[in-house]
Amino acid sequence: MPHHEKLNYVEFPAKDLNATKQFFKHAFGWNFVDYGPEYTAFSEQGLDGGFYQAELSSTTANGSALLVLLSNNLETSLEKVKLAGGEICQEIFSFPGGRRFHFIEPSGNEMAVWSKS
Repeated sequence: MPHHEKLNYVEFPAKDLNATKQFFKHAFGWNFVDYGPEYTAFSEQGLDGGFYQAELSSTTANGSALLVLLSNNLETSLEKVKLAGGEICQEIFSFPGGRRFHFIEPSGNEMAVWSKS
């Protein structure tokens, strides 16, 4: 059951819904449910959400929040992102508590992947 007044869902713009769906399917094994030609949803990824058709994108450079995925093997996740067609915009770096990298998916949205080691 969803928790009262806690984060529950996130939505991102997507210039190319099909390319975005294929990227997340190949890189992370996500599945999608389409709700018409301009919206697709994902679930069971830690936080449910969706992508809506738009020419905008979500990046830290334009002040957007950064969503960060957790990985048990950061180098493997990095390779999966590259093989799926993601653009690495910030290579692996260390920070207090772990390491992470940032990537841009095919519709231009920036996300990151982190690991505790």
